[in-house]
Amino acid sequence: MSTFKTPPKGGMTDAMARSAAALTATQADTHAGDDDPFQEGDSIVYAAHGVGRVDRIGIDEIAGTKLEIIQISFPGNQMTLRIPLSKARKSGLRKIVTRDIVEKAMSIIKGKPHVSKGMWARRAVAYQEKINSGDLIQIAEVLRDLRRNVDSLDGSFSERKLFEAAQERFVSEVAVLENKDPTAVLQALTDTMKAA
Repeated sequence: MSTFKTPPKGGMTDAMARSAAALTATQADTHAGDDDPFQEGDSIVYAAHGVGRVDRIGIDEIAGTKLEIIQISFPGNQMTLRIPLSKARKSGLRKIVTRDIVEKAMSIIKGKPHVSKGMWARRAVAYQEKINSGDLIQIAEVLRDLRRNVDSLDGSFSERKLFEAAQERFVSEVAVLENKDPTAVLQALTDTMKAA
C-alpha cells in the first residue's frame, strides 16, 4: 500500500518536500572545498540562462534538510538561482570557456554555413536546443548557419530572434573571458561574420 498523500490543489505537502530534500542530500557527490571548481565571485555559465556570477556557496536548510547550495546571480536577467551543489554539474553549470575554445568557435563562425532543406520548425527547434546547451561551439554553429539570412529579406522574424539569442550568449561569455566591453566584442564578432 502506498503512503503517498495527494497534496491539496496541486501543492507539495511538507512530507513530500522533506522526502525530496532528503533524497537530494543523500545524492550529494560534490562538496565545497573538495576540489570544487566553483568559488564565490567566479563568473560561470549556466546552460539555460547564460553567464552569471557565483554569489555564495553555503549550507541552507530546505524542508528540514541541510543542503550545500550554490547561489548564482544573472545581472542581465535580474535573476538569482540556488542550486544544490551536488547537482551543479548535472544541471549544466560550468566555468567560462578557454581562449582555445573561443578560437575554435570563431573558426566555425568563419566557415561555410550548413544549408538544411528540412522544415523550418524542426530546424528552429534544433537551433534553440544548441543555444540552450550553453556550449559555445554549438552556439557558434547557430551563428554560422543563420548569419546569411539575418540581414537579407529572406530571413524570418523567428530566424532573427534565434540569431540574436545565440549572439547574446556568445558575446556575453567572450566579454567575460577577455574582460572587454560586450559592445566591443559584438563589433568584433560582426566584423568576423561580414568578412566570412
